[in-house]
Amino acid sequence: MKCPKCGGEIPFYDVKPNCRHCGVNILYYTQDYLLERDAKRTELESAVMRMLVARIKAVFVGSLLAVLRMVFLIGAVCAMMIPFCSVDFKLPLYEEKLSLGLLGLIESYGNGMLLEIPKLFKTTLFSNATLGFLIVFAFFALVAVVDVAMLLILILSFLKPDKTAKMIRNGAAVACVLSLLAQIAAIICNSAVVTDTSYASFSMGFGGIACFAVQLVLVFISSKMLKKGVEPVYREFDPKRKELLKKVKAGEVDLDELSLPIFESEEEYNARMKEFEQAMEEEAEAELEAKLDEEAKAREEEANTK
Repeated sequence: MKCPKCGGEIPFYDVKPNCRHCGVNILYYTQDYLLERDAKRTELESAVMRMLVARIKAVFVGSLLAVLRMVFLIGAVCAMMIPFCSVDFKLPLYEEKLSLGLLGLIESYGNGMLLEIPKLFKTTLFSNATLGFLIVFAFFALVAVVDVAMLLILILSFLKPDKTAKMIRNGAAVACVLSLLAQIAAIICNSAVVTDTSYASFSMGFGGIACFAVQLVLVFISSKMLKKGVEPVYREFDPKRKELLKKVKAGEVDLDELSLPIFESEEEYNARMKEFEQAMEEEAEAELEAKLDEEAKAREEEANTK
Protein backbone atom coordinates (compact mmCIF):
# COMPACT_ATOMS: atom_id res chain seq x y z
CA MET A 1 0.00 0.00 0.00
CA LYS A 2 1.17 3.52 -0.83
CA CYS A 3 0.36 6.78 0.88
CA PRO A 4 -2.14 8.75 -1.27
CA LYS A 5 -0.24 11.99 -0.58
CA CYS A 6 3.51 11.29 -0.62
CA GLY A 7 3.50 7.86 -2.26
CA GLY A 8 5.55 6.25 0.50
CA GLU A 9 5.26 2.53 1.10
CA ILE A 10 3.13 1.53 4.08
CA PRO A 11 3.40 -2.08 5.34
CA PHE A 12 0.18 -4.05 5.53
CA TYR A 13 0.61 -4.55 9.28
CA ASP A 14 0.78 -0.80 9.91
CA VAL A 15 -2.75 0.04 11.14
CA LYS A 16 -2.02 3.57 12.28
CA PRO A 17 -4.35 6.21 10.78
CA ASN A 18 -1.41 8.49 9.90
CA CYS A 19 1.28 7.94 7.29
CA ARG A 20 4.65 7.10 8.86
CA HIS A 21 6.41 9.20 6.20
CA CYS A 22 4.45 12.47 5.92
CA GLY A 23 2.07 12.17 8.88
CA VAL A 24 -1.13 12.81 6.87
CA ASN A 25 -4.34 11.16 8.04
CA ILE A 26 -4.86 8.60 5.28
CA LEU A 27 -8.62 8.18 5.78
CA TYR A 28 -9.47 11.89 5.73
CA TYR A 29 -7.03 12.65 2.94
CA THR A 30 -8.60 9.93 0.77
CA GLN A 31 -12.10 11.16 1.55
CA ASP A 32 -11.22 14.73 0.60
CA TYR A 33 -9.57 13.49 -2.58
CA LEU A 34 -12.58 11.39 -3.60
CA LEU A 35 -15.06 14.15 -2.72
CA GLU A 36 -13.11 16.61 -4.86
CA ARG A 37 -13.11 14.18 -7.80
CA ASP A 38 -16.86 13.60 -7.38
CA ALA A 39 -17.48 17.36 -7.30
CA LYS A 40 -15.55 17.82 -10.55
CA ARG A 41 -17.33 14.97 -12.30
CA THR A 42 -20.70 16.19 -11.02
CA GLU A 43 -20.03 19.64 -12.45
CA LEU A 44 -19.31 18.15 -15.88
CA GLU A 45 -22.17 15.62 -15.90
CA SER A 46 -24.71 18.17 -14.64
CA ALA A 47 -23.89 20.35 -17.65
CA VAL A 48 -24.83 17.48 -20.00
CA MET A 49 -28.19 17.06 -18.25
CA ARG A 50 -28.88 20.81 -18.30
CA MET A 51 -28.15 20.93 -22.04
CA LEU A 52 -30.57 18.05 -22.63
CA VAL A 53 -33.29 19.83 -20.63
CA ALA A 54 -32.60 23.04 -22.59
CA ARG A 55 -33.07 21.20 -25.91
CA ILE A 56 -36.30 19.58 -24.72
CA LYS A 57 -37.60 22.94 -23.57
CA ALA A 58 -36.68 24.62 -26.87
CA VAL A 59 -38.38 21.91 -28.93
CA PHE A 60 -41.65 21.67 -27.01
CA VAL A 61 -42.29 24.92 -25.12
CA GLY A 62 -39.35 27.16 -26.02
CA SER A 63 -41.46 29.49 -28.16
CA LEU A 64 -45.02 30.11 -29.30
CA LEU A 65 -44.23 28.42 -32.62
CA ALA A 66 -43.01 25.30 -30.82
CA VAL A 67 -46.22 25.10 -28.79
CA LEU A 68 -48.37 25.67 -31.89
CA ARG A 69 -46.47 22.99 -33.81
CA MET A 70 -47.11 20.47 -31.07
CA VAL A 71 -50.80 21.43 -30.86
CA PHE A 72 -51.38 21.21 -34.63
CA LEU A 73 -49.48 17.94 -34.90
CA ILE A 74 -51.81 16.43 -32.32
CA GLY A 75 -54.67 18.17 -34.12
CA ALA A 76 -53.66 16.43 -37.36
CA VAL A 77 -54.26 13.08 -35.69
CA CYS A 78 -57.55 14.29 -34.21
CA ALA A 79 -58.68 15.51 -37.66
CA MET A 80 -58.50 11.92 -38.88
CA MET A 81 -61.46 11.13 -36.64
CA ILE A 82 -63.66 13.01 -39.13
CA PRO A 83 -64.96 10.48 -41.71
CA PHE A 84 -63.35 10.60 -45.17
CA CYS A 85 -66.21 8.53 -46.58
CA SER A 86 -68.65 5.83 -45.49
CA VAL A 87 -70.55 2.84 -46.87
CA ASP A 88 -74.05 1.88 -45.70
CA PHE A 89 -75.03 -1.79 -46.05
CA LYS A 90 -78.77 -2.46 -45.97
CA LEU A 91 -80.00 -6.00 -46.17
CA PRO A 92 -83.15 -7.66 -44.92
CA LEU A 93 -82.86 -7.99 -41.17
CA TYR A 94 -79.34 -6.41 -41.25
CA GLU A 95 -77.97 -2.90 -41.46
CA GLU A 96 -74.39 -1.76 -40.96
CA LYS A 97 -72.38 1.42 -41.59
CA LEU A 98 -68.66 1.34 -42.36
CA SER A 99 -67.13 4.77 -41.68
CA LEU A 100 -63.59 5.69 -42.81
CA GLY A 101 -62.28 7.64 -39.83
CA LEU A 102 -60.34 6.73 -36.71
CA LEU A 103 -63.46 6.37 -34.58
CA GLY A 104 -65.38 4.59 -37.33
CA LEU A 105 -62.55 2.12 -37.98
CA ILE A 106 -62.20 1.37 -34.28
CA GLU A 107 -65.94 0.76 -34.04
CA SER A 108 -65.93 -1.42 -37.19
CA TYR A 109 -62.98 -3.42 -35.87
CA GLY A 110 -64.81 -3.93 -32.58
CA ASN A 111 -67.95 -5.37 -34.20
CA GLY A 112 -65.93 -7.42 -36.71
CA MET A 113 -67.13 -5.60 -39.83
CA LEU A 114 -63.67 -4.33 -40.81
CA LEU A 115 -62.20 -7.84 -40.78
CA GLU A 116 -65.04 -9.16 -42.95
CA ILE A 117 -64.22 -6.90 -45.94
CA PRO A 118 -61.77 -9.39 -47.56
CA LYS A 119 -64.54 -11.99 -47.52
CA LEU A 120 -66.82 -9.70 -49.54
CA PHE A 121 -64.71 -9.83 -52.70
CA LYS A 122 -66.52 -12.86 -54.11
CA THR A 123 -69.98 -11.84 -52.95
CA THR A 124 -72.62 -9.49 -54.31
CA LEU A 125 -71.98 -7.16 -51.35
CA PHE A 126 -68.63 -6.19 -52.89
CA SER A 127 -70.06 -3.46 -55.05
CA ASN A 128 -68.59 -0.22 -56.33
CA ALA A 129 -69.38 1.27 -52.93
CA THR A 130 -66.94 -1.07 -51.19
CA LEU A 131 -64.38 -0.53 -53.97
CA GLY A 132 -64.62 3.24 -53.51
CA PHE A 133 -64.16 2.78 -49.76
CA LEU A 134 -60.96 0.80 -50.33
CA ILE A 135 -59.57 3.39 -52.76
CA VAL A 136 -60.01 6.20 -50.25
CA PHE A 137 -58.77 3.91 -47.47
CA ALA A 138 -55.41 3.54 -49.28
CA PHE A 139 -54.79 7.30 -49.06
CA PHE A 140 -56.15 7.38 -45.50
CA ALA A 141 -53.65 4.70 -44.43
CA LEU A 142 -50.75 6.62 -45.98
CA VAL A 143 -51.79 9.80 -44.13
CA ALA A 144 -51.99 7.83 -40.89
CA VAL A 145 -48.47 6.41 -41.40
CA VAL A 146 -47.05 9.88 -42.07
CA ASP A 147 -48.80 11.33 -38.99
CA VAL A 148 -47.45 8.57 -36.74
CA ALA A 149 -43.96 9.10 -38.18
CA MET A 150 -44.17 12.85 -37.47
CA LEU A 151 -45.27 12.19 -33.88
CA LEU A 152 -42.27 9.93 -33.36
CA ILE A 153 -39.99 12.56 -34.92
CA LEU A 154 -41.46 15.21 -32.60
CA ILE A 155 -40.82 13.02 -29.55
CA LEU A 156 -37.17 12.57 -30.59
CA SER A 157 -36.72 16.09 -31.94
CA PHE A 158 -34.65 17.18 -28.91
CA LEU A 159 -31.76 15.11 -30.30
CA LYS A 160 -31.32 17.34 -33.37
CA PRO A 161 -33.85 20.20 -33.24
CA ASP A 162 -33.14 21.80 -36.63
CA LYS A 163 -32.90 18.53 -38.56
CA THR A 164 -36.10 17.11 -37.08
CA ALA A 165 -37.92 20.41 -37.70
CA LYS A 166 -37.10 20.03 -41.39
CA MET A 167 -38.33 16.42 -41.34
CA ILE A 168 -41.62 17.46 -39.73
CA ARG A 169 -42.11 20.18 -42.34
CA ASN A 170 -41.50 17.74 -45.19
CA GLY A 171 -43.74 15.14 -43.57
CA ALA A 172 -46.54 17.68 -43.17
CA ALA A 173 -46.18 18.63 -46.84
CA VAL A 174 -46.49 14.96 -47.86
CA ALA A 175 -49.51 14.54 -45.58
CA CYS A 176 -51.05 17.64 -47.18
CA VAL A 177 -50.81 16.09 -50.63
CA LEU A 178 -52.10 12.71 -49.46
CA SER A 179 -55.05 14.29 -47.61
CA LEU A 180 -55.97 16.29 -50.70
CA LEU A 181 -55.71 13.17 -52.88
CA ALA A 182 -57.92 11.29 -50.41
CA GLN A 183 -60.57 14.01 -50.61
CA ILE A 184 -60.36 14.10 -54.45
CA ALA A 185 -60.66 10.30 -54.55
CA ALA A 186 -63.75 10.50 -52.32
CA ILE A 187 -65.29 13.15 -54.59
CA ILE A 188 -64.56 11.13 -57.76
CA CYS A 189 -65.89 7.92 -56.25
CA ASN A 190 -69.02 9.66 -55.04
CA SER A 191 -69.74 11.36 -58.38
CA ALA A 192 -68.43 9.04 -61.08
CA VAL A 193 -67.13 5.66 -59.92
CA VAL A 194 -69.64 4.44 -57.35
CA THR A 195 -73.10 3.34 -58.31
CA ASP A 196 -75.34 2.94 -55.31
CA THR A 197 -77.38 -0.22 -55.05
CA SER A 198 -80.29 -1.22 -52.93
CA TYR A 199 -78.00 -3.00 -50.48
CA ALA A 200 -74.92 -0.69 -50.47
CA SER A 201 -74.54 3.07 -50.78
CA PHE A 202 -71.44 5.30 -50.73
CA SER A 203 -71.35 8.74 -49.12
CA MET A 204 -68.54 11.27 -49.09
CA GLY A 205 -67.10 12.83 -45.94
CA PHE A 206 -64.90 15.87 -45.38
CA GLY A 207 -62.11 14.33 -43.30
CA GLY A 208 -59.63 14.83 -46.14
CA ILE A 209 -60.30 18.58 -46.24
CA ALA A 210 -59.94 18.85 -42.46
CA CYS A 211 -56.62 16.96 -42.49
CA PHE A 212 -55.39 19.05 -45.42
CA ALA A 213 -56.16 22.32 -43.59
CA VAL A 214 -54.43 21.24 -40.37
CA GLN A 215 -51.39 19.89 -42.20
CA LEU A 216 -51.10 23.06 -44.29
CA VAL A 217 -50.95 25.17 -41.12
CA LEU A 218 -48.35 22.75 -39.76
CA VAL A 219 -46.23 23.27 -42.90
CA PHE A 220 -46.27 27.06 -42.39
CA ILE A 221 -45.43 26.74 -38.68
CA SER A 222 -42.53 24.34 -39.33
CA SER A 223 -41.20 26.55 -42.14
CA LYS A 224 -41.32 29.57 -39.82
CA MET A 225 -39.45 27.62 -37.14
CA LEU A 226 -36.78 26.59 -39.63
CA LYS A 227 -36.36 30.16 -40.79
CA LYS A 228 -36.11 31.45 -37.24
CA GLY A 229 -34.03 28.50 -36.05
CA VAL A 230 -34.50 26.25 -33.04
CA GLU A 231 -31.78 27.46 -30.68
CA PRO A 232 -31.68 26.02 -27.14
CA VAL A 233 -30.52 28.47 -24.48
CA TYR A 234 -27.54 26.88 -22.71
CA ARG A 235 -25.95 28.06 -19.50
CA GLU A 236 -22.56 29.68 -20.00
CA PHE A 237 -19.66 27.17 -20.23
CA ASP A 238 -22.00 24.14 -20.38
CA PRO A 239 -20.95 23.24 -23.97
CA LYS A 240 -17.30 23.44 -22.85
CA ARG A 241 -18.08 21.24 -19.86
CA LYS A 242 -19.66 18.66 -22.17
CA GLU A 243 -16.65 18.60 -24.46
CA LEU A 244 -14.29 18.34 -21.49
CA LEU A 245 -16.30 15.41 -20.08
CA LYS A 246 -15.81 13.57 -23.39
CA LYS A 247 -12.05 14.11 -23.13
CA VAL A 248 -12.02 12.93 -19.50
CA LYS A 249 -13.90 9.73 -20.42
CA ALA A 250 -11.55 9.19 -23.38
CA GLY A 251 -8.53 9.54 -21.09
CA GLU A 252 -7.21 12.64 -22.87
CA VAL A 253 -7.58 14.81 -19.73
CA ASP A 254 -6.81 13.80 -16.14
CA LEU A 255 -9.57 14.78 -13.74
CA ASP A 256 -7.05 15.33 -10.94
CA GLU A 257 -5.31 18.08 -12.90
CA LEU A 258 -8.47 20.19 -13.18
CA SER A 259 -9.28 22.96 -10.72
CA LEU A 260 -12.51 23.16 -8.73
CA PRO A 261 -14.78 24.64 -9.95
CA ILE A 262 -13.62 23.76 -13.45
CA PHE A 263 -15.56 26.54 -15.19
CA GLU A 264 -17.27 29.37 -13.38
CA SER A 265 -19.08 32.36 -14.81
CA GLU A 266 -19.35 35.65 -12.95
CA GLU A 267 -22.98 34.89 -12.15
CA GLU A 268 -22.10 31.47 -10.73
CA TYR A 269 -19.22 32.97 -8.75
CA ASN A 270 -21.50 35.61 -7.22
CA ALA A 271 -24.10 32.96 -6.36
CA ARG A 272 -21.46 30.74 -4.74
CA MET A 273 -20.01 33.63 -2.73
CA LYS A 274 -23.51 34.64 -1.62
CA GLU A 275 -24.18 31.10 -0.38
CA PHE A 276 -20.78 31.07 1.35
CA GLU A 277 -21.43 34.40 3.09
CA GLN A 278 -24.89 33.24 4.14
CA ALA A 279 -23.42 30.04 5.58
CA MET A 280 -20.77 32.03 7.45
CA GLU A 281 -23.41 34.36 8.87
CA GLU A 282 -25.50 31.42 10.03
CA GLU A 283 -22.44 29.82 11.61
CA ALA A 284 -21.52 33.10 13.36
CA GLU A 285 -25.08 33.46 14.66
CA ALA A 286 -25.00 29.89 15.95
CA GLU A 287 -21.67 30.49 17.71
CA LEU A 288 -22.96 33.73 19.23
CA GLU A 289 -26.12 32.02 20.42
CA ALA A 290 -24.10 29.18 21.95
CA LYS A 291 -21.78 31.68 23.66
CA LEU A 292 -24.75 33.59 25.10
CA ASP A 293 -26.25 30.35 26.36
CA GLU A 294 -22.98 29.45 28.08
CA GLU A 295 -22.75 32.89 29.72
CA ALA A 296 -26.37 32.62 30.89
CA LYS A 297 -25.70 29.20 32.38
CA ALA A 298 -22.55 30.51 34.07
CA ARG A 299 -24.46 33.39 35.64
CA GLU A 300 -27.19 31.03 36.76
CA GLU A 301 -24.69 28.68 38.37
CA GLU A 302 -22.95 31.64 40.04
CA ALA A 303 -26.28 32.86 41.42
CA ASN A 304 -27.11 29.41 42.76
CA THR A 305 -23.78 29.12 44.59
CA LYS A 306 -24.41 32.39 46.39
